[in-house]
Amino acid sequence: MGLRFFMANQQSKTARAIAAMVLNRFDPKRNYAGPILDPLLSGLHETGEKQRATDLVFGTIRNRNDIDTVITVFSNRPVERIPNNLLNIIRVAVFELVYSPDTPEYSIVNEAVESTKAIGGKRQTGFVNAVLREITRHIKNRKSQLLEADAKSTICQSPVTGCEFDRCFLPDPKSSTADYLSIVFSLPKWLITDWLDEFGGEQSRQICFASNRRPSIYIRPNKLRTTTQKLAEKLRHADTDAEIVPKKEMIRLKGPQAVAGLLGFAEGLFTVQDITASQAVRLLKPQPDWTILDLCAAPGVKTTQLAEVTNDSARIIATDIDGRRLKMVEENTIRLGISGVSLVAYEQLEQKAAEVGPFDAILLDLPCSNTGVLAKRVEARYRLNPKAIEQLAKTQMDLLRKAVVMIKAGGKICYSTCSVHKAENAMLVKEFLQKHHDLALEFERLVLPAVQGFDHDGGYVAIIVKLED
Repeated sequence: MGLRFFMANQQSKTARAIAAMVLNRFDPKRNYAGPILDPLLSGLHETGEKQRATDLVFGTIRNRNDIDTVITVFSNRPVERIPNNLLNIIRVAVFELVYSPDTPEYSIVNEAVESTKAIGGKRQTGFVNAVLREITRHIKNRKSQLLEADAKSTICQSPVTGCEFDRCFLPDPKSSTADYLSIVFSLPKWLITDWLDEFGGEQSRQICFASNRRPSIYIRPNKLRTTTQKLAEKLRHADTDAEIVPKKEMIRLKGPQAVAGLLGFAEGLFTVQDITASQAVRLLKPQPDWTILDLCAAPGVKTTQLAEVTNDSARIIATDIDGRRLKMVEENTIRLGISGVSLVAYEQLEQKAAEVGPFDAILLDLPCSNTGVLAKRVEARYRLNPKAIEQLAKTQMDLLRKAVVMIKAGGKICYSTCSVHKAENAMLVKEFLQKHHDLALEFERLVLPAVQGFDHDGGYVAIIVKLED
């Protein structure tokens, strides 16, 4: 992507052009799309267009492998042989053709062709046009009912609908389930195989759908300053479409939202948090008179939740190995009006623990593989491998050992991950408890990601108790 391409797209400032620009600079194994996208969004003045550009970028990344399969099959040319700047224009267009069936086909193809004109000559423009016309020629129905369509010729859009082509090009989902799910959902085959072994075919399929969804935005009301009902009413009066999640004390925002600009954000009335992520602190049930350590605190979402549910009366020590991210905890506590959290540099933790410990509770929200949050951590699917999970499990075990020596008798450790992989969750906790007879498992819960109803991420929580002497 040269200067000519950059300047042309800066002038056009369409959501599609910006999406292609981001993808040109993005490498799924080396960097992240968000920091590339954010500065470019300033060129789009409408919130809806900013959201559209965001959806195009992350939707294309989530589904990149199946998009590339479509391009390869119907253009009869491997994607490796297509110049990167042309390929990403085609990828964005194919994403819309397959996953946005209500967007007019002519609009998608025409803008892709116009974008190509800005960076190349007639040959490149003709190539992009030919590839997209060939793909559209083979689309039988952009929104077929899955129950009525041939799975071997249909890319799933949702648990109900899919984009059906006029010929079979996918593996048989019955005889080659792992291959089929891996291609259709752009997920590593080894991960799909693990899910099939542990959860079976139907649950694995639902995990795949949830891993590729456009995730809803949920907010957690700050009970120190408002209530769920009051906040929901305040948002509605400000023309923000929102609905309360029953029994979860959370609110889902409907439609595109710039969260930091919402009424109530600057005043500290809420924090963005997924439904599943909010369960760890609730299951721990922290009390106002406890002294609590948050060992992996940044950016402070669960730290501040600890303070909110204890009415800002608990003594909370927050630390993180990443000193720069620890500053985010401080920023969040200030915004939310929380005073009971003390930040401690990671290298000073042992000294601080000796002064105030042992702790009544330790929150251990661990670094993990992100297999429960693949819809949000879009790059993770391209970086995961079994060896990486082995290394993460070692880190998790080390942090669990670190926590054990700082917890008091009768105290609780809340072990939490955003993974659904057993090697980081139940299997690891079981192995740890077998070696520590002074500990007992009080409770554990695995939540699988879901796409229907109030969609949510996946995650695991275990409450471990240190037994009294």
